[in-house]
Amino acid sequence: MALRIHFTDDDLTRIRLAQAPDPMWEALQSMHMLQTRDGWAVFGRWRGRVRTGLTGPERQLLRLAPPVGYSPDFLTPSAGEGGLELGIDALLSTPRARLRHDLRELAAAGRRLPPWGRPLADGDSEAVHHLGRTLRTYFRRSLAPYWHQVRARLDAERAAHARPSASGDRGGLLAGLHPELRWQSPVLTIGGLRVERDVHLRGRGLLVLPSYFCWRYPTVLKDTRLPPVVVYPMTHPDALDVADPAAEGIRTPSRSLVALLGRTRAEILGHVAEGGRTTTELARGTGMSPATASYHATVLRDAGLLSTHRLGGAVLHTPTPLGAALLEGRRRSAA
Repeated sequence: MALRIHFTDDDLTRIRLAQAPDPMWEALQSMHMLQTRDGWAVFGRWRGRVRTGLTGPERQLLRLAPPVGYSPDFLTPSAGEGGLELGIDALLSTPRARLRHDLRELAAAGRRLPPWGRPLADGDSEAVHHLGRTLRTYFRRSLAPYWHQVRARLDAERAAHARPSASGDRGGLLAGLHPELRWQSPVLTIGGLRVERDVHLRGRGLLVLPSYFCWRYPTVLKDTRLPPVVVYPMTHPDALDVADPAAEGIRTPSRSLVALLGRTRAEILGHVAEGGRTTTELARGTGMSPATASYHATVLRDAGLLSTHRLGGAVLHTPTPLGAALLEGRRRSAA
């Protein structure tokens, strides 16, 4: 069984790789992960910490996100691409017909709704705002402390896949994202969804969204009338770091960071910030030997300024949020 997405020529020019993580999708996917034992090596410590801190309303919220099967489409509005507050604002503006339709479908699958599920399906203002408040609280407690890691992984994912296809095929971006995404122009076939369906984009284009908490298989919205999006699992070279759950945003610079205040490493950081660079490209762009470029990149990585992962036979370097912030500060000082 597979879902097949059919592209027109216009659709091929409107394929977009997400610029940033979508907090609404990450919240939904993370709620799925909380209710399974999947991905223990990556999510085990995070899952244990978050589960112990869930409040009663947050546990009720999980009923809208069963780990297997349907979750309401209204939980992931397209406005979430612009950030959490825009996503929640869009959620609060969900038409009553959409709320009722999605919740009926969830109940029809045998899922037990939260106590405020029926008022929510009726579009009750207090129930809708309760959902928004609870989702915001869940994000703040369960995802915000780790958001810099989620963002760093997406930046690395973008750098690995955002380069134009050597064949000139605009759909070529879709071919190497995930084993269950199979591209044969002009059709993208998605496996693992347990559905047999054809979707015709008809000029609407497609948003391709890497997700940190998505696991094993890509996913899509069920209602094909909504803005098309394909969410697929990012790669995970490391476990989610929960050593400092109270930390939000960028980590405090350590003594290792002080060693970076030199022209050579600042130059490397500047090169890497321009879409990511392999070690060979760094060497070529800076005039260093590959061994020297690799050494400096390792120092930057150890200081938390670069993220590295293997891309075929090469090693790709991308800036972490801390590295990007340091570089941005340097640029502003020079302006």
